[in-house]
Amino acid sequence: MPTFNTLGFIGVGVMGEPICRHLATKSGVRVMANDRNAEPLQRLAGHGVVSATIEEIAEHADVIFMSLPSGEIVRSVVEGHGGNGLLQLCRSGQVIVDLSTSPVDLTRAMAAKMAERGILFADAPVMRTRAAAEAGTLAVPVGADDAVFADIQAFIAMFASDVNHVGGIGAGQVVKILNNMVLYETVLALAEARAIGVRAGVDPDRLFQALSQGSADSFALRNHGMKAIAPQNFPEKAFPVTYAKKDLAYAVALAEQVGVDATGARNLIACFDEAIAAGHGEKYAPAISLVFEGR
Repeated sequence: MPTFNTLGFIGVGVMGEPICRHLATKSGVRVMANDRNAEPLQRLAGHGVVSATIEEIAEHADVIFMSLPSGEIVRSVVEGHGGNGLLQLCRSGQVIVDLSTSPVDLTRAMAAKMAERGILFADAPVMRTRAAAEAGTLAVPVGADDAVFADIQAFIAMFASDVNHVGGIGAGQVVKILNNMVLYETVLALAEARAIGVRAGVDPDRLFQALSQGSADSFALRNHGMKAIAPQNFPEKAFPVTYAKKDLAYAVALAEQVGVDATGARNLIACFDEAIAAGHGEKYAPAISLVFEGR
């Protein structure tokens, strides 16, 4: 692995802040970070992270991580306006790692443009929860060529307990998008089960406890089901309905590109739309349960 002296981090929000903190406290190298919100940057300063502009990060960082809310924001940071994007600012040999969830076609198109300038790229979207990010136990599927993966694997292992090289560029996004598709289709099933069970006279806590002892047991049941859907607890400032809908839209677009009719995912998007229309868009994504409670 080459010697890296400085890491850059763009986007220190809900997931990015704890990830950046792990890198700052474990990597032994300087970490520079950028975000529109000053508060997480102030907290990270206590761990040695230096607040910087994107231009400064591009000038000094050997590896630049991005943790941003959507593919469109990733595109804006990479392509910029008037020559102020990473694509124009970075130099040959620098590595850019996208920890965000971005469309597969956009990821591959951006990587191709970077390759023309000698900029190396990996898509490494993070999986699991904010609590996992805090604990450093995220799961990360990585799309990259072998040499780039070898260069960045140790850094990713500083905030992830499971790091999998799943293929070439774009493969990480495929895995992450399908992970969220399967997860939230299961969440939809749990929301339906709660509504049916309650109307049939079964306590939701007892229902989900019993399901956890049968073949319906799952991560979604034990986390989204028991902790959110059963008690109808959907806080804001967690992974919201709007973000989940975005990821499902990426899944449906990918399905269309490869010729698969993803009926379940399309039905789920309709449920997300109904939840958003009812005012639940910023609530924790299992709040789609409220759609069934209100019918």
